[in-house]
Amino acid sequence: LPSSRCSHLSSGINAEYGVLHDCLKRNSPNQCPHFMTVDGGEEVRIIFRQYASLFFVLGVSPDDNVMAHFAFIHNLVETLNSYFSNVCELDLMHNVDRAHMILDEIVVNGFITES
Repeated sequence: LPSSRCSHLSSGINAEYGVLHDCLKRNSPNQCPHFMTVDGGEEVRIIFRQYASLFFVLGVSPDDNVMAHFAFIHNLVETLNSYFSNVCELDLMHNVDRAHMILDEIVVNGFITES
């Protein structure tokens, strides 16, 4: 594909990398950015949660219920724990297809269907 058609992808990847970098290098939970402006001026709320060695970062609409997304992350971790019996990052790396299958059962078309 021509670079002009993919330029929005590289800027999106750079934005994702920047958010992940800011969240992972933080010294306290307050240092993770709560809002971010993406290309086109749209504002996105950043939700960050760490469970043991797993990090979850969500980019959601500013109007969404934050606690519902924290509950979603908790439900996802509980489901992964029951499937992999105490999930760790290696489980997800070596079984990415199974992790996607579980996530696809919980999230359909960008909407949380199981909580």
